Amino acid sequence: MNRVLDVVRVQLVNWRGIFAWPLGILALTLVINLVTFGVLSDDVPSNGRVTGSLVSIYIVMFVAHLQTITQVFPFALGLSVTRWAFYAGTTVLVVAQGLLFGLLLLLLELVERWTGGWGIGLRYIGLPFLVQDNLLLQWLAYAVPFLAFSAVGVCFGVVFKRWGQSGVYAVTIGAALVLAGLVLLVSRLGWWPAVGRFFTDQSTFALLAGYPLVIAVVLGAAGWLVIRRATP
Repeated sequence: MNRVLDVVRVQLVNWRGIFAWPLGILALTLVINLVTFGVLSDDVPSNGRVTGSLVSIYIVMFVAHLQTITQVFPFALGLSVTRWAFYAGTTVLVVAQGLLFGLLLLLLELVERWTGGWGIGLRYIGLPFLVQDNLLLQWLAYAVPFLAFSAVGVCFGVVFKRWGQSGVYAVTIGAALVLAGLVLLVSRLGWWPAVGRFFTDQSTFALLAGYPLVIAVVLGAAGWLVIRRATP
């Protein structure tokens, strides 16, 4: 356990990439949207002041944990850290970071609600499809996607360390081909109405937290299988 915590401490040396950059991007995109909708307040109706810029912080998390594998992993192994300890420490950090940022977004959503959308009716945090019935579900709806995006970043990182750039290209192209094949199959069999009903029958919490959690777990397991043979 001490080795796992040591890995967490090593990764926290890069606190700018793990915490400062995501917070900076969140603050910057919020300010940009406040200025934009403030200037266009006469042209944009109050019910149309909705932005999807919140996704930027999730993308930053993807990049941060991609760099965790490509940059910190070789350094950690040079300190005689085992692959298991490194991966366990990375998992602890990803989960803690996701829960922390999820809590931050929850608090900002409450501020947004209490201030009437930052004083101009802007919905930046509390997007209509993200709103849940209680605070716990709201927290998880914000937090769990962080785990999924981070897991994708980790997986791309371990693929790069195991097979290089060619491996990343192969995985990306393979995933695109599988997706295209599924689209063609569904179209050929006329299953689009059933697919639409499946998603519309799901609760927003299942779509925002349940399935992303499954993705995070599956990718986390896949990443462990690959990193066991990855070289620094």
